[in-house]
Amino acid sequence: MNGPLHGLKVLELSTVLAGPYCAMVLADLGADVIKVEPPEGDATRGYGPPWVETSDGQERVAAYFLSVNRNKRSVRLSLRDDRARAVLDRLVGWSDVLIENFRPGGLDKVGLTSSHLVELNPRLVHLSITGYGPTGPDAQKPGYDFIAQAVGGLMSVTGFESQDGEDGEPTKIGVAMSDILTGLLGAVGILAALHSGHGQRIDVSLLESTLASLINQAQNAFVTGERPRPWGNAHPNIVPYETFATADGQIAVAV
Repeated sequence: MNGPLHGLKVLELSTVLAGPYCAMVLADLGADVIKVEPPEGDATRGYGPPWVETSDGQERVAAYFLSVNRNKRSVRLSLRDDRARAVLDRLVGWSDVLIENFRPGGLDKVGLTSSHLVELNPRLVHLSITGYGPTGPDAQKPGYDFIAQAVGGLMSVTGFESQDGEDGEPTKIGVAMSDILTGLLGAVGILAALHSGHGQRIDVSLLESTLASLINQAQNAFVTGERPRPWGNAHPNIVPYETFATADGQIAVAV
C-alpha cells in the first residue's frame, strides 16, 4: 500500500503481539513487511475461537492473528535448515529493518549474530524486543504481557478498592497493553533510527515499556513516598474525572 513509508522493507521474525504489532504499524504506514513464520505457521493462528475461514473453506485463522498481521506478506521457513537460513540471509540483505523478539542470544542460534547481521547489511536497523532487556538477572526469562503488567506495577493501580478500604484484587488491563506499548515504542525507535541514516540496534522490553506507562502514578509515588493505589474509574489528581450512576445508567464525566 502507498503511504509515508512506501518503499521501506521490513523483515519480521516475531510472534504473539509486541513484535507483530510494531511491524503492523509500519505496514499500515506503507512499509513492505515480510513475516517469517515456522513451517507450522505462527502460533497465534491457533489462538481461537473466534475463527475466520478462508473463502475456499480449507483453512481457518484465529481473529487474534488477523488483529496484528494485516498488510503483511508471509513466508514459512524452518530456521534449523541450512537452505532456509540461506533464504533468511538474503532477506536480511534485502531489508531496511529487522524486528525480532528472540530472548538474548536467540538470534545467534539461527546464525544471525550481531557481526553477521552487519556483514549482511551494514545499514540495517535492528529492533530487539525482549521481556526484561538484553542484560540483567531476568534477561533469559520469557516475556508475557500479563506478567509485565504485574511486575511493572500496572495491575496494582488498575481496578477498585475493596469495601474495607484496602486495595482490591490486582487487575490487568482488558487488552495486552504492555505488548502494545512495547510495539509502539519500538516503532518510534525504528523511525528515529531511520531518520539518523545509520544502521543500528534498538532494544525495547516489555518491563521497561510498562514502567514508562505509569507516568503520573509513578511520579506521585516518587514525590510523596506513598505507594499508588487503584482508583477504579476515578483519577488520583483530577476531580471530577470518573463515572457516576444516574437513573438510566452510568455516565463518564471529565472536567
